[in-house]
Amino acid sequence: MSNLNCTNSTSLDPMVLAMMNNGSKFMNDEQQQKVDLKNLSPDELLEFLSGMGKERFRCDQLLRWIYKRGVTDLEQMTDLSKVLRAELSEKSIISDWTPEVVETSSDGTRKFLFRLADGSSVETVRIPMENDRSTLCISTQVGCAMQCNFCLTGTFGFKRNLTTAEIVNQVCAVLKEGPINNIVLMGMGEPLHNIDNVVRALKIFYAPTGLDYGTRKVTLSTCGLVPEMAELGKRITVNLAVSLNATTDEVRDLLMPVNKRYPLKELMTACRKYPLASHRRITFEYILIRDLNDSIADAKRIVKLLHGIKAKVNLIPFNEHEGSQYRCPDRDTIEGRLWSTKG
Repeated sequence: MSNLNCTNSTSLDPMVLAMMNNGSKFMNDEQQQKVDLKNLSPDELLEFLSGMGKERFRCDQLLRWIYKRGVTDLEQMTDLSKVLRAELSEKSIISDWTPEVVETSSDGTRKFLFRLADGSSVETVRIPMENDRSTLCISTQVGCAMQCNFCLTGTFGFKRNLTTAEIVNQVCAVLKEGPINNIVLMGMGEPLHNIDNVVRALKIFYAPTGLDYGTRKVTLSTCGLVPEMAELGKRITVNLAVSLNATTDEVRDLLMPVNKRYPLKELMTACRKYPLASHRRITFEYILIRDLNDSIADAKRIVKLLHGIKAKVNLIPFNEHEGSQYRCPDRDTIEGRLWSTKG
């Protein structure tokens, strides 16, 4: 049973969090008028180049330079003609990120704060796994509009969606430190509230000449936006994780306002209809909160709720933070005495 949960269990130092709404690194007017090639899916990049009268193979060349080799300076792309490089320089840029702050925990977890062009910030977390593997938890929005009242990110409010380039650049920047085995869209924001840019980013993650991740290596976590779940399933393949956190509408309404729009019955129906690839399961994330959702009755209800769904449950002890009324369960509950997966 994994304890991976970026939004609840990881956070930067309070001094760093205070920087989230400060800063003034803006792109100049010329940069803003140019197309950032990292904002384009592979198909869109092909269309962009075709509009310039260029051959199809140029698309793969550019993708390999940007994502396989990590090159963002057109002048270093030596198998492109000087004429093409000059034309691309007139019309486009290729953004490149360097973290403003990096923190390393005793367990090897590395937290990156990236400053955006408008002065906003997002957090990305690299989590060490067994056998020298790692998982990268990335953000999809500045803040979050879902207002889950146990979530630290929710206290920041919602500012804006991240662009495709801003989603992809989190991966590109951290890849400079070494390989990333898995990507989880579980950081700041609700991915399905930014579905177009997220789907575009996923296409870049999957492209053989892009970042070349298999669909099994990427997981998207949602609070349960039912219509967008259906749309996601039609548009692209991705592992799905659902932030559940309660077994009754009464408690989930309290924890997650989205439940008032899409109560548990609708959410479970959407999960049953979600198209799963062979041998895949939906992960249900369940943050255990003392005396609220951690009882034996809750354990029994979750079994009934998930009946008929190919599912696995990720139990996550609540990570206490300043200003929250909620508390972590006792050790017996966390270690599975009450929530035994063998029962």
